[in-house]
Formats: sequence, structure tokens, C-alpha cells
Amino acid sequence: MDSIVGYGPILIGGMGVTLAVAFLSMALATLLGGVFATLSLRGGAVLRSVTTGYTTIARGVPDLVLMLLFFFGGERAINTVRAAFGLERISVSPFVIGVLTLGFIFGAFLAETFRGAYLSVPRGQVEAAQAIGLPSHRILSRIIFPQMLGLALPGFTNTWLVLLKSTAIVSIVGLQDMVGLADKAGKATREPFVFMLAVILFFLALTAVSGHALHRLERRHRVGV
Repeated sequence: MDSIVGYGPILIGGMGVTLAVAFLSMALATLLGGVFATLSLRGGAVLRSVTTGYTTIARGVPDLVLMLLFFFGGERAINTVRAAFGLERISVSPFVIGVLTLGFIFGAFLAETFRGAYLSVPRGQVEAAQAIGLPSHRILSRIIFPQMLGLALPGFTNTWLVLLKSTAIVSIVGLQDMVGLADKAGKATREPFVFMLAVILFFLALTAVSGHALHRLERRHRVGV
């Protein structure tokens, strides 16, 4: 317990890094999910093929492999382009790589979630709104989106909870997050169990609080359905 207290400020800083990675990754994943769901539903054959390729790769390749690929391959690709323009080499931040990788991976899951939610909205309601001359933007904002939100929230919640756990792999590229710092502290004090237990409690508390909040939001949007 004394070792936990001594490393407390450092671990709290790691918690902040983990939370920042999680929230920014989820924001990017939501953006990518919305874009690729739209391309899948509204795009032509080429765009649909691009979307299929993206979701297949992001959901089929292990998270750790993509993380290492983005970290080493991404930095090399960026520096190759910079060298072509006569610019100096740069080092890519593990934080940025972590956010981009997790956003890329879970954007594919949300793309399927959003696409399925859109297709689950009864077409008869849309056709009825079109028949009475309701503008497209009003149909989207008043009919489609409110129902999509309620239908997509369960999948969104599950994606968020899985993403939270997946933030742990960012430590593999050197990011000083909660897991990375706890691992170093455990090795330094020779008490790895104590620090990993702290990590477990942190993630359990985070998933419990955020999961409860999202489930309440889900129930609110499903009232009357």
C-alpha cells in the first residue's frame, strides 16, 4: 500500500492519459463510423468496396498488429514523404499513434452499427414523410436520426467498453499511460501484483460508471418503443 501511495501522483497522471486516449479515440471512431456508414448506404460501387475493405481489415487484423504497424510503418511513411520534400525526419508521438489506431479500428465497428441502425428505421415512415412533402433535412432530423440514436446506442455502448480495455495496448509503443506506468512501478518496487490490481480497479470503475450512464441514455431513448 505504501508503494501505491508513493507512486500515486504518477499513476493519476497516467489515468489522465488513458482517459484522453479513450475519449479522443472514440470521437475519431464515431466520425469515421458516420462517414463510412454514409458511404456504404449512399455511395456508389467503388465507395462501397472501399468501405467493405476498410471494415474487413480493421475488424479482422489484431489490434496489437495494427498498433505496431501504425507506429513503425506510419512514422516511416511520414518521413519518406518529408524526405521527398527535403524536410527533416520527425518522431511521431505514441499518443497520436494510439488515438489514430484505436479510432481506425473501432470506426469500422461503429460504421456497421450506424448502418444497421439506419436500415432498421421503418421505410414506411420515411415514405410517408416524403409523400406529405417534408424536406429531406427534416426527415433526417425528425424521423430517421432520433430512431437511429436509440437503435445504435447498445452497439455504441459495447464499442466504447471494448475500446476502453483496448487502450491498454497503447503502452506497447511507449506511451506513459496508466498501464505503462503501473508496469514500470511494479518492476521498480517488485510489487507488480499491487500495481496491476490498481489498474484493474481503475478500469472496472471506469467501465461501470460510463456503462451505467450510457445504459440510462439508452433506456431514455427507447421509451415508448
